[in-house]
Amino acid sequence: MHQLILNNFAMHIALAPHEQEQALAMFQLKQVKKRTWLLHPGEIDRHIYFVNRGCLRMLHTDKNGEEHNIGFYPENWWVCDIVSFFKEAASSNAIQALEDSEVYYTSLSKLEELFLKVPKFERFFRILIQNGFDLYQKRITSNLSKTAEERYLEFRKRYPGLEQRIAQKHIASYLGITPAFLSMMRKASEI
Repeated sequence: MHQLILNNFAMHIALAPHEQEQALAMFQLKQVKKRTWLLHPGEIDRHIYFVNRGCLRMLHTDKNGEEHNIGFYPENWWVCDIVSFFKEAASSNAIQALEDSEVYYTSLSKLEELFLKVPKFERFFRILIQNGFDLYQKRITSNLSKTAEERYLEFRKRYPGLEQRIAQKHIASYLGITPAFLSMMRKASEI
C-alpha cells in the first residue's frame, strides 16, 4: 500500500524501517474524486501532496477567468503551492484533481516535526524543491524561446502517457495554445 511513496523517498535518502514508519505516521491517505479542488486561489495551502494514484493539476486563473495550467502531477509526483505552503500566505493558484486520485498529504507542522525526528527528510525535501525549481526554470525558458511544437514534444517527454488520460484543453492551456492548434499538431505528429 505504501510502496510508491517509500520508493519515492528512497530516490534521495536511505531509511531504516523505523524511520519509514515515523515518516508514514506523518502522512494521511485520502481519496479525491475527479474535479475536486484541493486549493482555491486566496486560500493558504495547508498541505503538501504526494500522488499515489491519479493526476492533479496546478493552475492560475487570470483576471478574465481564463485558466492557465502550471503543471500536472501524476503518480509519484509531489505538489503544493510552495510559497503559500512554506510562508503560510494566500495562494494565487489552485490545485484540482483531473482524475479520481489517491494522495498522501501532510501539513507544514507535521513536516517540520518529521525534519526533527528524521533529519534525513530535510535533505529529501531540499532535493525535491531544487528539482521543482529546475523544472519551473526550464518551463519558463521553454515558453519564452521554443515553438509550440517543441513545447509539445517536451510535454510528451516529461509526462509520458498523460495525454491519453487528461483533456486536450488542459494540455493546450499548459502549452499556451488553443485546443484546435494542439489537435493539428497531434495529427501532424502521427504522420
